Amino acid sequence: MQTREELIISLKNDTRVLRETLIEKAFEEIDRADFVDDDYKIEAYEDYALPIGEGQTTSRPTTILFMIELLDVKRGDNILEVGFGSGFATALLSSMVGDSGHIYGVEQSDILLEKAKNNIGKYDHLNNITLQGRSSKTPVGLPEYAPYDKILVSAEAKDEIPVDLFMELKIGGIMVIPVSGTIYKLVKVSDDGFDSKEYPGFSFDSLS
Repeated sequence: MQTREELIISLKNDTRVLRETLIEKAFEEIDRADFVDDDYKIEAYEDYALPIGEGQTTSRPTTILFMIELLDVKRGDNILEVGFGSGFATALLSSMVGDSGHIYGVEQSDILLEKAKNNIGKYDHLNNITLQGRSSKTPVGLPEYAPYDKILVSAEAKDEIPVDLFMELKIGGIMVIPVSGTIYKLVKVSDDGFDSKEYPGFSFDSLS
């Protein structure tokens, strides 16, 4: 099994997803081992997905960091994360936006919601986070706090980009979302238009 230091070196030199100073500092501050169950802590520094309960996984670090890199996170950003699972990416984003920004998260599983709160609670200074649950009958996002500078969807949409979620993004804002094995980076250029880039070849849990 790798050490944390070995994982960081690999992410810098092999998959090359620790190229931005803001991301690198956040990853060095937030320990993945704090966001996995006890049975998997020995594997916390391996670059693959791990179970977090409720039939869900936390994605491999390379995938999480690649998606965050696409978001182009800035200090002071207000960001929505959909399907935050263990809360690992949520904590990374919180560290990156700083006290002047805010992270909003929504998760369908009440069990994972509580687990994420406990995980994030290990870091006393991460006090710029609002986490909520949702049912399958409520909107995918959190329209009450919109519009957002950035939206990260950490679970896979089945076949299309949720229109309602796109409407919660500011003009000029960025949404990163996996759809059917492809990660999309969408830059909102008008109320109903966006520029899009595609990055295929990924695997995620489904967005219900």
